[in-house]
This record gives sequence, structure tokens and C-alpha cells, in this order.
Amino acid sequence: MTLPELSIRRPVLASVMSLAIVLIGLVSYQRLAVREYPRIDEPQVTVETTYRGASAEIIESRVTTPLEDSISGIEGVELIQSFSRAEKSQVTVRFNINRSIDDAASDVRDRVSRVRAQLPTEIDEPVIAKVEADAFPIVYLSFLSERLSPVEVTDVIDRVVKDKLQTIDGVSAIRIFGERRYAMRIWLDKTRLAAYRLTVQEVESALRRQNVEIPSGRIESADREFTVVSETDLRTAEQFNDMILRENEGYFVRLRDVGRAELDAQDVRVIARVSFAAANGRPAVTGASSVNVGLIRTSTANPLAIVEEARRRLVELEGELAPLGIRGDITYDTTVFIDRSIKNVFHTIAEAVGLVVLVIFLFLRSVRATLIPLITIPVSLIGAFALMQLLGFSINTLTLLAMVLAIGLVVDDAIVVLENISRHIEEGMKPFDAAILGSREIAFAVMAMTVTLAAVYAPMAFQTGRTGKLFAEFALTLAGAVTVSGFVALTLSPMMCAKMLRHNANPGLFYRGGERVLVALNKGYRAALGAAMRARPVVLLTGLGIALFGGWLFTKLPSELTPIEDRGIVMNIMVGPEGATPDYTLRYAQMMEQIYMGDDPQTGQRRFPHVERVLVIVGFPDVTRALAFVRLKPWEERDVKQQAYTQKARPLAFQIPGVLAFPINPPSLGQRSIDKPVQFVLQTSRPFAELDAVSEQFLSLVREHPRLSAGLTNVESDLKLNKPELKVEIDREKAATLGVEIDTIGRTLETMLGGRQVTRFKRDGKQYDVIVQIEGVERSRPWHLSEINVRARSGQMVPLSTLVSYSERVAPRELNHFNKLRAAIISANLNPGYALGDALADMRELAKQLPSHVGVDYAGVSREFTQSSRGLYEVFVMALLFIFLVLAAQFESFADPLIIMLTVPITMTGALLALWLTGNTVNVYSQIGLVTLVGLITKHGILIVEFANQLQESGKSRIEAVQEAAVLRLRPILMTTGAMVLGAIPLAFAGGAGGESRQAIGWVIVGGMTLGTLLTLFVVPVAYSYLARINRTSLRADESKPPTASPSPHPAE
Repeated sequence: MTLPELSIRRPVLASVMSLAIVLIGLVSYQRLAVREYPRIDEPQVTVETTYRGASAEIIESRVTTPLEDSISGIEGVELIQSFSRAEKSQVTVRFNINRSIDDAASDVRDRVSRVRAQLPTEIDEPVIAKVEADAFPIVYLSFLSERLSPVEVTDVIDRVVKDKLQTIDGVSAIRIFGERRYAMRIWLDKTRLAAYRLTVQEVESALRRQNVEIPSGRIESADREFTVVSETDLRTAEQFNDMILRENEGYFVRLRDVGRAELDAQDVRVIARVSFAAANGRPAVTGASSVNVGLIRTSTANPLAIVEEARRRLVELEGELAPLGIRGDITYDTTVFIDRSIKNVFHTIAEAVGLVVLVIFLFLRSVRATLIPLITIPVSLIGAFALMQLLGFSINTLTLLAMVLAIGLVVDDAIVVLENISRHIEEGMKPFDAAILGSREIAFAVMAMTVTLAAVYAPMAFQTGRTGKLFAEFALTLAGAVTVSGFVALTLSPMMCAKMLRHNANPGLFYRGGERVLVALNKGYRAALGAAMRARPVVLLTGLGIALFGGWLFTKLPSELTPIEDRGIVMNIMVGPEGATPDYTLRYAQMMEQIYMGDDPQTGQRRFPHVERVLVIVGFPDVTRALAFVRLKPWEERDVKQQAYTQKARPLAFQIPGVLAFPINPPSLGQRSIDKPVQFVLQTSRPFAELDAVSEQFLSLVREHPRLSAGLTNVESDLKLNKPELKVEIDREKAATLGVEIDTIGRTLETMLGGRQVTRFKRDGKQYDVIVQIEGVERSRPWHLSEINVRARSGQMVPLSTLVSYSERVAPRELNHFNKLRAAIISANLNPGYALGDALADMRELAKQLPSHVGVDYAGVSREFTQSSRGLYEVFVMALLFIFLVLAAQFESFADPLIIMLTVPITMTGALLALWLTGNTVNVYSQIGLVTLVGLITKHGILIVEFANQLQESGKSRIEAVQEAAVLRLRPILMTTGAMVLGAIPLAFAGGAGGESRQAIGWVIVGGMTLGTLLTLFVVPVAYSYLARINRTSLRADESKPPTASPSPHPAE
């Protein structure tokens, strides 16, 4: 007894099986995490090493290179990037996606320990850390006050806000920008130090001796006990100022005699400012100093739940913060896009369900019949949640996109079963008998279609690389939904047909009118197919011509990693000249602020009325740079896209003098928001001076190239050898003669100019740093170096001018390596209309003009694009092979799969034509759609070929059999195509958050299925008439024995 027959004879069992699937799916749904994209555990390990006082060249040769040589031998290393700056080396090791991050980190530790003896002894121990893809804030909360200073605001955050936010479930860490932590700043006067014959080292030593916290034991008697607390530490600026440094001829020299102590900010090199548009009765705020708290989530946490809880706790905190005059608000929130994107996809699912039901009803013209495939949708989609939970997936935009596509797919099998059983009922059979016979006839085709479609996604699920891992969830979710739908079509659908379908002896006007249309359609198709069979070479040549046109069209379509999405955020990057100070960068960052918050001088209205708030961070990642996050109003409250605002702001940003400023659209697929899309790597083993010359040559070629010069903006190289530097040379003979140690000179310079954290002090139960330094005005010019004094052996104070000489020069800001070779990364943004694939192709051509010792590679988004493109083309080929082999095994023939798959190239032409007509590009989303089409279009061929084989074996000739099969299968083919196309229409016309990505895959399905189905109805029968003449079971039977009558004629006869 087959599964469909068992389900028909035992309807309760069939119902229970489907209800069990729904129940398990609902339980699984409640346990699934919510994210924007699938979890990307990118195996990446960093090694950071500090070598104080060393230049970038010394760091490169003595620290970075030995580490790279040792680490490169680890198994599974895909990429090694490093930079060497003054005093700092960082090596980033990226492993293949299948490596365990823990194993990778362990291997790196082992290799670093092996090479430790070759590194300078003076370095700090290398710090080895695992890098998670989620290690950046998902939301920033800004706190500002008109009454309190930034130091006081930071202290309130540290004591009140931080703990409240850090205890939110799912928050792994907190990052604060613009904080001003308390510190006891000891500002020394170098002239007075010399007058009192004191050195910096003596001040530091006195601080360490007199600011100590030592337990003093207890006093015990027979009945009582006292704990002795000695207040040996210093806690206030007055106490520090009164601290005795030494006795000088009967006079106590105190700290106030050689400087002053004050409670001030520890670091002021990172500055944060926020601006708000007027809203909800609140006045507008422009350029207010703020302290910003960023929440970093754990890799498995639900970001929407974290931000929702953060908002709730922020409301609770208002009661404590408002009396202090502190206002808190969310200025940057990545979850707004996630939330709206997911809501939009759910809305799309509802639209797709409605359209699919409409198609089914128009074809079947019966509410009872429409309910049967409609039930398949919730059972299949909910059942897919169980598979997602089993495989550790999450609810994200990609798995939900799979759900949208699944709506049109999961009804296909049920439609085919329903249509075949319904046809028998209309011919006069009892519903029970029709269900048994109809499901038996169609069971093999349903299984073949289900397995084929699942086989399409098998290669995608095992695709390597970051993009491959992103889309594995998409592939397996869709395959899971299709598999469940195949099971439902063979169990629940036949049972419901037997119970619900009835022969309609007196159909209504709507039914009769629809039937007349379908009968006319059948007759017209039969006539057209007959004409096509009489001109079979013309049909084949037409199909070949369309396929060749598709190949040509593919070469003309622009390609990119992902379409630019309206994420509601405009990112702005500002780069100042090397050697710029925080104040210099801040001055120009304020101009960037005014671009978005200011009025248009011509109209007097806001230049960007849909800008809601702006967060500016100056001094990150270094003092010459600034970032500005411009948040727009929600999608439903504006009619202007983020991309339009970015384009409008570019010429205004270019007008800011003194800096390079440019707005960009943040990338998708979890890429860093500050990365430019074009990152072209030039690498060589030659010195950096030669590489610098080559990179300048390449930049000149780019500026002269007609397409690149027009299509790229903000083209720059990260190799900069122009950082201003003071080189201090010590006269070692003089130093030795005067008895001044070299390390004394170095430590004195470090403390006086850089500031040294000497000890710590306690304030209101918290520990803060004590930092010694000279005043800023006394170290603002190069010659101030010479005014610093050290003590000679004789006890006399010696100015450094007698021991050192200095000269101004330029030095590298940082020296970069890419896969162990010296590298310069040429980065750029793209103008509208110029695709990433075209830009990289043009740059590859230009690179051929460079010297032979220069190689090229890609980084960031460009590297991801090249790898994903190559990988997805492999997936496409593998999908074709998988389907061919699966069909060959099912049909026990190599000819039948070939017939079925001949329409794939024609379908691709329809998809590419739709992309070209709608202005879309070839990207990862459209490529996923193309792979999906392979499985979709072969379903039609399976239906025709399977029925033609049955008819041929019952005695019909090949041409008669295929013509009859094609006409008989016309209705289910048109129904499944209509369901799939209309199910994809909401994707094709998607808007709002993430709409651009959904449009790409939607138009591929609509265009490919429309043209592919139209031509499948003619190409498959013609191909069958040519290729099906071999390996036919009936022919082999004819040759071996005389024909016998069939016990019961096939109902298709």
C-alpha cells in the first residue's frame, strides 16, 4: 500500500501527521533567535603587540614579519593582514570558514609562543584575541546635559547607567565613545622642576610611595576587636598638591611648588557630538557634546529584544537622570532596519498567500478545491521552522525570503495532485476511487519534483566562504519547506480530495465561464503544439537563439555583491591630513554636521528635512578621522530614499576644505559600515618607497581612465608616508660623560610629552588613574623639547638641548602587509550606474601596465564579491549536475533528464531580461533566484515527460503521447506557474527596508518563469519527439514479447 493510499484509507492518521508537523513547528518557532543575517562565525584571530618607542619600520621588521612567518604555516589560513604603526603591531589571521575558532586561536597561540624568543625582549607580551563578526555595537545611547560637564556626565553613566545596561540579557560588552573618565592630572612645570633640582622620576617615585593603600591589621583585647585602617592614600586634588616631594635645605618642596594637581578628564582625544531635529515638542539640538554608550551583543542574542529592553530601561533611568539635567536618547539603532525588514517580509508573505489563493481559485473555481492546496502553505512553512531549529538557524531576512519563495512552491505539488484527482471526478469517478487512482498516477512525478527542487539547493548548502555560509540557511530552509510540502501533497492532499471534492453536475455561471476559457485555452494550445510539431527544427532553433541571446545579455548586465539598500542611515567618513589634531578634525566635523542639520541658504528651509538625528565621533579610529552617522526618519514617514540623500550630500561634503569628506551608503550582508566597496590591493616584496611610487602611478592611471574617473569617487591609497615626525637623536658620548642614563632620557620624554599613568586613587568607591605630564602649552612647539631637564651625575640639572638634537621629517603612518607581502589598498566609492564588477574589471586591466613585480588582490567587499561570484557559478553548475543525476536515477534514463533540462537556458534568458528591463544587477540575490529557477522550470518538464512515458507505454506513438501529455498537463503547469509568478510579484515590487534585495530575486522569478513556461510548453514536446526514441520501456517490451492488453485503460486515453 502506497503512502497516498494509506492516507486516503486512514484519514485520521493523515490529519494527525500534518498536525504533528504544525505542532513541532510552532514550538520550534518560539525558540528561534531573530537576527538580520545568519550567524557568521568567521574564524578570525588577531595578535597585537606593543613595543614602546619603536618606529613603524622597526615594528615591521622585528615584530610583524617574524609573527607572520610563523603563523602562515598553520593549516587552513586563508588570509593574513597586518599593520605596523609606531609602537604597535597587529596581525589579523582569517581562516577558512570550516575551521573552529577555538582551534584556530589555539594554533595561533602555539605559533606565537614558538617565535617569542626571536622577538625583542622589551615588547609587551602579544595579546591574542578571537574576533567575532558581531563585535560591534548594535545601538548607541547618547547622554548629554546643559548643566553638567562631560566628566560629570561620564561619572553618572559609570555609576548609574552602565550597570543597568550591561545586565541586559544578551549584552556581551559596552563600548563608550566620547567618555571623559575622571583622572588626577599632575601638570608639571618644567622650569620650576629645574629650579628645585627635581626630576620627573623623583615625582613619580614620591607618588608611588605616598599614595598607597596598605592594610594595617587589627587591635584585639579580651572582649573587643578593632580593625585598623590607615589612610595612607591620597584622594583629593588638595591632598596631592600638599604632597611632599623632598626636603630642600630645611624647606619641604611640595607638588604645588613644581606643578599642580587637578581632577580632570583622563582622555580628550575622542569627541562625540549629537544633533536632533525638533520633534514631539522637543526643541532642535545641534552639535551638543555627548557621551555615547554602545551595546555589543553576544553572537546568539536577539538584537530586537536587547534594544527593546534598552529602551525600557532608558525610560526607567529618566527618573534618576532628569533631576541631574541629563537627557538620554537612542541616536544610532541598527535594529530599526532589522525590525522593519522582517515586518516587510511578513507583509510580503501575506500578500503572496493572497495572490496564490486567487490563482488557485480562478483555475479551480471552487472554494472546497481551493482549500486543499491552501492548507499546504501553513503546514509547510510552519514545518520548516522545525528544520530551522534542528539545524541551529535563526529567523532572519534570508530565511524569511526563503519562506516567501516557498509559498509559490509548496502549493505546486498539492495543485498537481488536486488537478489530477479532480479531472477523474469530473469524468464520473467516485471521489474515493478518483483519489486512489489519481494519487497513484501522480505520486512518482510529485516525488521527482520534490527531490529535484531539494537537490537544487544541496550544493548551495555546502558552499564554502562567508557568502556561502550566509545563504546555506536560505537554501536549507527552502528545501525543508518544499520537502514538507511534498509529504503533505502525498498524505493530507489526497485524503482531503477524497473527503471534500464532489462532482458538480450543475455548475454555476462563473464555473461554466471559466471552464469555457480553459477549454478554449486547451484547444488553442493543442493547435499551436500541433503546428510546432510540424515545424520542429524551427522551434529548436528559436529556443537556441533565445538561449544565446541570454548568454550575450549576461555579459552586458552589471554585477555587484548586493544591491544598495535603503537602511535609513547615511554613513559619513572624514579624513584629515596626517598630523592633524583633534581640534582641527572637530572644526571640520562641525561643517559636516551643518550640512545635514542646517538650512538651505536659497530656500531658508532645512536642506535635509528627513534627517532625524546625527551622531558625530571625532578621533576614531585615530585623531585625523571622524565618523558621522546620519539617521533618517522611518520609511513610511519619508518619500526620499537614503541613496538619494547620499548622492545629494556628496558635492556638499566635497566642498569642506582641509579634509577629505564623503558620505556612503552602508553595505549589506554584515560588512563593516565604514568600508568602501572598492578595495583593490597592490602588493610586492620591494621596499615601501617603490610601492608608494607604484600606487601613485596606479592612481594617475585611474584618474585618466574614462570610466573609472567618472564612476569612482574618493579614490585613495592607504599607504601614506607623510606623517610628520620629530626624530630625536641622543649624543651618547655627552650623556655618558655627564652620567645621564639613556633610559632616563627616554622615560623623561615619555612622561612629560605623552603622559604616564603612575598610580591610582580612589574617589567615591571607584579607582581612577593618576597621570603625570607637562601642560599642553609647554609642549606645543618642537623646541619645547630642549627645555626639559634631567639630572647629571654631579647633581646639576642639564637641559636636554645639550644631550639631544631633533629634526623634522615625514614617516609612514602605518606599514601594511597583505598575505605577508607589502601592500597598498586602493579604495573608492561607486557613483550610481557604475557597478562593482565593472570597476574591478577595469582596474584589473589597468594593473597590467604596472611593473611585473606588483601583484593584485582584493580586500573587504571586493574580495567577498569575487569569491561569492565564483562560488555561486560553481553552485549553478553543481545544481544542474545534481538535478540531472537525480532525474536520471528516477527515470532510469539519461535522455529524459536531458529533455527536461533543455528549457533551463531559455528560462535564464527570461530572468536576465527582466533584470535588464527593471535596471537591476547580477548580485548574490539574483544569482540565488537563478539557481532557484533551475528547480522550478524542470517541474514542468517532469510533468510532461512522466505522463508522456505512461501514455507511450500504453500504446501511443511518441509524438501522440507527448502531445496528449502536454495538453493534459497544461492546466497544472499554468496553475503552478501562476502561483509562483504571483507569489513572487510582492517581492518584485517590494519597497521599504530591504526592498532592493527582494526586488532582485522577485524579478528573476517573474521573468524566468513567465518566458520559461511559455517556451517549455513547446520545446519539451519537440525535444521529446527527437530524444525519447531510445530507452523506451514499451519499445524494449515490443522487441522481447508480443503486446498484451492493459488490464485497465489509462484514464488519459
